Amino acid sequence: MDFRAALRQGVMELGLPLSADTAEALERFKELLLEGNQRANLTAITDPVEMAVKHFCDSLGYFLLQEVGSGCSVADVGTGAGLPGLVLKLYDPSLRVTLVESVGKKISFLEDTVERLGLEGVEILPGRAEEWGRKEGKRESFDMVVARAVAELRVLAEYCLPLTRTDGAFVAYKGGEGMEEVVRAARALRVLGGTVEKTKHLSLPQGMGERTLILLRKIRPTPDGYPRRAGIPEKRPLSND
Repeated sequence: MDFRAALRQGVMELGLPLSADTAEALERFKELLLEGNQRANLTAITDPVEMAVKHFCDSLGYFLLQEVGSGCSVADVGTGAGLPGLVLKLYDPSLRVTLVESVGKKISFLEDTVERLGLEGVEILPGRAEEWGRKEGKRESFDMVVARAVAELRVLAEYCLPLTRTDGAFVAYKGGEGMEEVVRAARALRVLGGTVEKTKHLSLPQGMGERTLILLRKIRPTPDGYPRRAGIPEKRPLSND
């Protein structure tokens, strides 16, 4: 089975539509990801079928959790190689996507990839989420914020909720331990203005893993003291103690 066949089968198993044009665009992104991987160490997964399932179908699981309005603004925190942000954009071109990344080689890859794919409505923010979460014009400005494989939920909440507008949503892609992280993050969510609205367990196609998708609703503004300065959320996560 090649990438395109695995992608089609996987997306069908998720219950999502996939047009020929979208499949072609996603495959083109896969090719650029493999090309860039030789220079920037973007992913340890290089088998085409595994990439289709573990990177692309996994990213698209977001659409199972939240109906996305046309033209919504989405920030992908710690996007790395553009996962899930660029996959979401290619699947729904109406989205206005902002990619937040602090590693120089990955930023260069993202800039090159956005240009080569001819994408409009994509912004790249070089730097850490803690910095952008305090900046006027970015703080509490996004309809949705997503993050995949970045940090524990109580840390991730401090990265992402300050960027999320009130009444907006933050979606965390987690592994099988996701619900345990929700319990540990109870105080952090309360302090930062978020609440768990919905969770969804997802079995990836072809038995390639289990995921927990967590949708948090921003119910009130994040206090001015958050996010704390770069590095502090990870070193001293907000605990339930």
